[in-house]
Amino acid sequence: MTHNTFTFNYHKTEFFSQYWQPETIKAVVVVVHGMGEHSGRYEHVAKKLTENNFGVIAFDHFGHGKTKGKRGHNPGYDLVLGSITKLINEAKNTFGDKPIFLYGHSMGGNAVINYSLRKNHHLKGVIATSPFLRLAFQPPAWKLSLGKVMQKIAPSITLGNELDPNDISRDAIEVKKYVEDPLVHDKISPNFSLSFIDSGEWAIQNASSLKTPMLLLHGTGDKIIDYKGAEAFADNSTKASLKLYEEGYHELQNDLCKEEMLQDVVNWLNSQL
Repeated sequence: MTHNTFTFNYHKTEFFSQYWQPETIKAVVVVVHGMGEHSGRYEHVAKKLTENNFGVIAFDHFGHGKTKGKRGHNPGYDLVLGSITKLINEAKNTFGDKPIFLYGHSMGGNAVINYSLRKNHHLKGVIATSPFLRLAFQPPAWKLSLGKVMQKIAPSITLGNELDPNDISRDAIEVKKYVEDPLVHDKISPNFSLSFIDSGEWAIQNASSLKTPMLLLHGTGDKIIDYKGAEAFADNSTKASLKLYEEGYHELQNDLCKEEMLQDVVNWLNSQL
């Protein structure tokens, strides 16, 4: 396996990206990370995938990781989806004409689901882990009201995201790594919070229009994102399948069930080829 980093420009922003390339490639997985984190936290996911002959490419979202710009802010929801198109094009340039899958976690799960519903594409399939379709907690009413006002007059203002790091995983070592990671942050602007809440509900209501095979993975112990949102999406679609992990926390790829979950991902990818 070879690993390289690179940058690309989109909407006046320099995006940090990286890819992992096995000797033999049967398909490509485009990884879209979650809120407040970055693509470097998916190295072990890439290792599992490359061991099974999948090329992997990822980037740091607007306002995240090593991508330039204000932490926790994006210039608009459709531009987030547009940045995924750019990453898919980079995947084609890097790996050539191979089947392409989207893999998104949490906020990234929301993005890849909405991408598959709203954009013209030729994706082979989509995987969404703990997709941000409905929150598992109710944000303070004052913060939602303030966010709606700020989105109109000062959309780049950021507030704390109210998340407890202990809720990401049942593995204390993984929680410690998350807390000590200098690229992880808790900043969030209305363009991330409000637009993703709205687009999550939109996706559930429009799931019946899904034409791309999709695998949803969620833990029933997720205290951040409600697994029942993924259930509602799967119930509304004939193309989406759902696997629940009993008592699994938010970051399944870093939880006690991670080996089972990553093998499930590989098995599903293989089943689509």
